[in-house]
Amino acid sequence: MTIIDYSLFILFGVLVVGLGLWISYKKRGQDAHGFFLAGNTLPWWAVGGALIASNISAEQFIGMTSAGYTVGMAVASYELMAAASLVFIAFLLMPFFLQHQIYTMPQFLEIRYDSTVKTGLAFYWVILIVVVNISSVLYLGSLAIEKMGISKELAILLLIIYSSATSILGGLTAVVWTEVIQLVILILGGLATAYFSTAEIQNSFFNSLAYLYENFSSHFDFVLEPNHPKYNEFPGWGMVFGGIWIANLYYWGMNQYIIQRALGAKNLEEAQKGIIFAAWVKLLMPLIVVLPGIAMFYHNPNLINPDDAYPILMEKFLPVGIKGLAFAALTAAVGSSISAMVNSASTLFTLDIYKTLWKQNASQNELVKVGKIASTLALLLGAIIAPSIGLFGQAFIYIQKYTGFLSPAVVVLFLWGMLWKKASAIAANFVVIIAIPFSFVLDYYFPEIPFIHQMGISFLFLSFVMLIISYLKNPNKNDEKALELPNMQISKNLILQSIGIFIVLCLIYGMFS
Repeated sequence: MTIIDYSLFILFGVLVVGLGLWISYKKRGQDAHGFFLAGNTLPWWAVGGALIASNISAEQFIGMTSAGYTVGMAVASYELMAAASLVFIAFLLMPFFLQHQIYTMPQFLEIRYDSTVKTGLAFYWVILIVVVNISSVLYLGSLAIEKMGISKELAILLLIIYSSATSILGGLTAVVWTEVIQLVILILGGLATAYFSTAEIQNSFFNSLAYLYENFSSHFDFVLEPNHPKYNEFPGWGMVFGGIWIANLYYWGMNQYIIQRALGAKNLEEAQKGIIFAAWVKLLMPLIVVLPGIAMFYHNPNLINPDDAYPILMEKFLPVGIKGLAFAALTAAVGSSISAMVNSASTLFTLDIYKTLWKQNASQNELVKVGKIASTLALLLGAIIAPSIGLFGQAFIYIQKYTGFLSPAVVVLFLWGMLWKKASAIAANFVVIIAIPFSFVLDYYFPEIPFIHQMGISFLFLSFVMLIISYLKNPNKNDEKALELPNMQISKNLILQSIGIFIVLCLIYGMFS
């Protein structure tokens, strides 16, 4: 990189850190509601922008580009089906959450079931966020920054400092507003990398795209055939109608570090508008994070480590100035995601573990203090684990697989708890206890089953457990903690936008399957 690139990179980092520190200073002395939920002040565009910025991370830029390199557009189903899932979340889950003034996902489980279910899942969630999410994003981010001539260990340290400026000091308000700023640079930097790495092939972006489609047509298959060597990781139509719905419903609607942005919205309508906005942006993501991987396969089909694809593209094909912008975009992606994860792990620990098990009458100031300590520990533990993530193969697959050990249980608890009034606390506790052991057994004895299908099998098995035990508990009556369906009024504009999203999805899969 030239001095111009380094200057742009540093300038952007200083801008984001400065903004985070300024907001943190302005928000000093805020109560727990302000620290963890931004005081319910977020407008729709901040909600939608923060949702995408929290989601777009090294997991996408590096992990999905890596998968795009090895398999092609089949990995894009994670992005496309996320758009469909977000519509469902906006219209079913958000009314439940906001009607009951939910701060955290375990809090909903306590309202619907009992405190044991809440605390058990809170422990699982905190461990998952630290061991899988924070550590893997730090690892992937360090891979990219390493291309600037910085050691992986120093890169992790810089990412911790960058992220801590918002996540530890300012709470959700600082996290969200810096995420909105970072989203702009994320989109611009991502599009720049996709454009220049592709246009280089035939000296024109669209000519190059046509060339890639003609000569590497298998990389443009959104639905893989069973004889494809990567079918086990991306199992055909199972990526559209199977366990991927479990992954997306969990990730976007029941995952604390994502849904917390929508929980901080001014009201239900603002939350729904922000979520639908995020769904439209997800439709663009294959262009930004998968196409560069296909371009890299043209440039170098023999990479030893596919996770290096995106950093190499930025290093070799971006012009002066744009290169600094793209590295800033990637750093922003990593930083915003880590900030989101750290803030949410802190929220879960403080409100659902510390306050529940140790000090139910803790003051607002004490909760904020504990939250900051928890944020610091989450960052440090994630950094300690991060260097070992490379031992598990492609990081994107690592994240999806091990998150999938917990997500079926969470979806079972939420969906049946919302939609079936007989669902009982004792059944929910059984689901929590057996979920992860069942997933481990399934993966150990049946490794040939794609993990997407394993999630679907786990969901069906755990649903069966929930139904049988709940029916035995409540054969002739509803559960005493059953919830009424909330007011489902939806604006015509959002309905039309949702129909448009599904039309676009049908066209994409109709053309490329």
